[in-house]
Amino acid sequence: MMEQVGRVIKADTDGWVTVEVEMKSACSHCSQSESCGTSAISKAFSARVQQFSLPASQTYAPGTLLKLGLPESVVLKAAALVYLLPLLGLFLGGIVGGMLATALDINTDASSAMFAVAAALAAWRLGKARAVTMERDAQPVILANLGTAMESESSHCQC
Repeated sequence: MMEQVGRVIKADTDGWVTVEVEMKSACSHCSQSESCGTSAISKAFSARVQQFSLPASQTYAPGTLLKLGLPESVVLKAAALVYLLPLLGLFLGGIVGGMLATALDINTDASSAMFAVAAALAAWRLGKARAVTMERDAQPVILANLGTAMESESSHCQC
C-alpha cells in the first residue's frame, strides 16, 4: 500500500470529504539533492496539488491531516502500460513493416523503422490513456487520522 498525507479541505454531511494532496518528487528525499542536476530541475517546477473526494466513516474538520493509502498494484499496472506497451508496439511495428516491405518489394529498413515508430507512438498513447483511466478509477482509502497541522511561529510573526 502506497501512503500519502492529505489535508481535508471540506467535509460533506453525506459522509464524503474533499482532500488535497501535494504530489512531491523523489528528488526532495535524496541526500545528494544539492549537487544533483535532476534535483535542480525538479525544484524549478512547483509541486502539483491534487484534490479528490473520499467516502469517510467519520466526520473530519477542515485542516485535518489524513494518511491515505492506494494499492501498489494500480501504480504498477499503470507503469507497465505506459512503458511496456510502447516497447511491444515498437517490435510488432518493425515486424509488420518488414513483412509489408518484403511483400511490396520496397526498402525493408526504412519501412520497418517507420512502422516501428508509428506503432510505438500509437501504443504509448493507448497505454497512457488507459493508465490515466485506471488511476482515476482507483479509490484511495483513509488509513489514519493524523490530527491537525501545527502552525509554525514564522506564519504568525509580524516582523
